[in-house]
Amino acid sequence: MENVIIIKHPLIQHKISILRDQRTGTNEFRSLIEEIAMLMGYEALRDLPLEDVPVETPIEKCMTPMIAGKKLAVVPILRAGLGMVNGILALVPSAKVGHIGLYRDEETHEPHEYYCKLPTPIELRTIVATDPMLATGGSAVAAVDFIKKHGGKNIKFMCIIAAPEGVERLMKAHPDIQLYIGHLDRCLNENAYICPGLGDAGDRIFGTR
Repeated sequence: MENVIIIKHPLIQHKISILRDQRTGTNEFRSLIEEIAMLMGYEALRDLPLEDVPVETPIEKCMTPMIAGKKLAVVPILRAGLGMVNGILALVPSAKVGHIGLYRDEETHEPHEYYCKLPTPIELRTIVATDPMLATGGSAVAAVDFIKKHGGKNIKFMCIIAAPEGVERLMKAHPDIQLYIGHLDRCLNENAYICPGLGDAGDRIFGTR
């Protein structure tokens, strides 16, 4: 699919392998999520619009490029998506941050919204939605639905691990977005967990069970 970008950089692949290891503790896991998000963000933001602005160097005045317009909005899907925010903010500190709160029904595996707060004017921003895991795709589809409902147009979705089922569902529902993936895994199991995956990303980021 044209708008699906799997980022195969060796540093990203190496760090994802450490994430998978069940021996990786909370502090290291959290740091790795941020580092991977920053590396992925470098690739995902390569098409941000630029405009020339006047700057005075120690030598002379010149016109030099800076990010144009209302810049960037980072929108994590709570709660695991929060782990990726600081990695992107390290690249673009001026970015605004929204939040979308979803929880997954344990029986149907379908998402339910409990919170949505987006920076304005959202329609003028490049939006990066974050969630470490793209499993069934239900939460991702719902999150993009909410962003579009509030006026968002230029949407990128960034996940570290994805299952083919989730990729297909998200891109079928929203073929106009760009999807950035750190690693495409094999499949979902009967409990809708990604295999081989890395377990529950939220629990591992926040040290909960």
